[in-house]
Amino acid sequence: MTTAIYTHADCQRHEMGDWHPEAPARLEAIEDQLILSRIDQFLDRREAPLADPAELERVHTAAAVDYVREHSHALSLSGERYYSIDGETLINRHSWNAALRAAGAAVAATDAVLAGELDNAFCAVRPPGHHATHDKAMGFCLFNNVAVAARHAIDVHGLQRVAVIDFDVHHGNGTEDIFAHDPRVLMVSFFQHPFYPFSGDGPTESHIVNVPVPAYSDGSAVRQVVTEKWLPALHAHQPQMIFISAGFDAHREDDMGQMGLVEADYAWITRQIMKIADQYAQGRIVSCLEGGYSPSALGRSVVAHLKVLADLE
Repeated sequence: MTTAIYTHADCQRHEMGDWHPEAPARLEAIEDQLILSRIDQFLDRREAPLADPAELERVHTAAAVDYVREHSHALSLSGERYYSIDGETLINRHSWNAALRAAGAAVAATDAVLAGELDNAFCAVRPPGHHATHDKAMGFCLFNNVAVAARHAIDVHGLQRVAVIDFDVHHGNGTEDIFAHDPRVLMVSFFQHPFYPFSGDGPTESHIVNVPVPAYSDGSAVRQVVTEKWLPALHAHQPQMIFISAGFDAHREDDMGQMGLVEADYAWITRQIMKIADQYAQGRIVSCLEGGYSPSALGRSVVAHLKVLADLE
């Protein structure tokens, strides 16, 4: 197996204040655990390129893209430290480049996997993306990295069916917003409910499979969801490529949510995804970091995810 990890130093320059849980230390925690686990030597390290704004505009309005660019650049001129998009989503003068690197990683990984250079890839990037809707940044997210990559696979590479799998503790409302009326994209997810962003429990089109679960749901409950809800939908869709919104904040040590997953659960979920990818998609998977705010749990969970992707177990 050839598994790449895409990242860039620009992703650590975006920060929203010492108080904010979506912090540069998240990527440092992942790097620390990659070294401690000794799997870093088996990964193909790649630098995330800058996305072209036109790539972002496949899923976002030009106004939404311009909004982040203009306010990030304005901070460079004003000398002010932050601009607040909402009460929990801020940008600094480095945020535009960081967001371009995050989306650029997902696009580059998609190109490399579809070219056969890689079996799969993980993008260790921030800011995350799955709350960013077609016209609005929110929930720590500026642009929807996974959505950008999925549309790139469809529009540039001509794929007819892809899947987005989201196992973050929060509903990926932005991804659903972007693909709500595009049956080429199957979205399957579970998420704690009721919980931010207080969405995902209403009626949807058949290609959107939302599974709200109550607080304190553990790995056995999630495995049942995957087996009974996700896998039948994935088999029916037969995706030609799979994209993962890989949030690790459903871990039992993560105070951002109140779920009870552990590393073995993330490894099991990843194995089920790989079986689907092997059956229908020539093994092609691109995974992008979303949430995960307990540094040690995040790092350990990413290692568990990558061990399965790289066939190192």
